[in-house]
Amino acid sequence: MRKTRLLAAAMACGISLSLLSAPALAQEKTGVKAGFVMPAGGTRIVLMRPSVRVGAQSTGGLFEPNADWTARARENLDGAIRKAQGQLGHQVTPYEDGTGAADSLSNQYRGLFTSLADSVREFQFFPGNRLPTKKRKDSFEWTIGPEVKNLPGLENADYVMFITTEDQYGSAGRKALQIFAALGGVGITSGVHLGYAGLVDVRTGELVWLNADQQMGGDVRTAEGAEKRVSQLLEGFPGSTIRSASAQ
Repeated sequence: MRKTRLLAAAMACGISLSLLSAPALAQEKTGVKAGFVMPAGGTRIVLMRPSVRVGAQSTGGLFEPNADWTARARENLDGAIRKAQGQLGHQVTPYEDGTGAADSLSNQYRGLFTSLADSVREFQFFPGNRLPTKKRKDSFEWTIGPEVKNLPGLENADYVMFITTEDQYGSAGRKALQIFAALGGVGITSGVHLGYAGLVDVRTGELVWLNADQQMGGDVRTAEGAEKRVSQLLEGFPGSTIRSASAQ
């Protein structure tokens, strides 16, 4: 009886958390700064090391990191990105992480980009939460800050590109909760597959292009899945020849 009550309580908690987070499940969206056109030829883009997190989603919807899955996904995504670089139509070079303070600063900017992309998705891409200043047609005004140009390694770059992926694979308990909730007429999700890819003007710090999706495809733990994920992340990249993942 005690175990039954505990399971019911956990399921109730999971349902509550899922309902609270439901608005965040916005549809795939792309934003481009008004008037932005990628210069033809000779554009220098530095690609920051992608932020990659992979793990399980607990019964209550919490993220449980898995180091082995993350390492495998990072290797697969790095390989997929290298294959895709030639289709971006510009000079793309990977960022060389330094040591000490320089490495700490680059990590801070990766985290800052993820937070910025979270805000764009939540307060501009999701209509129900759209800020008054983001309701104007063709309004896409977001910045990571002009200080980004001081990041070591960006001295000769025109743009810096950030990529973030996070995958939470539903645990057995989460999947059981999904079935239990469905019986009660409540819809909850099992798993989160988040992806952001953004381009920042090094001179101004302005975000000029962003792809954001919390329901991405491709199992990043496999090479094939990682290639699908990268094609979705970079779909619509200014000047690229990358095909839509749905068309492949």
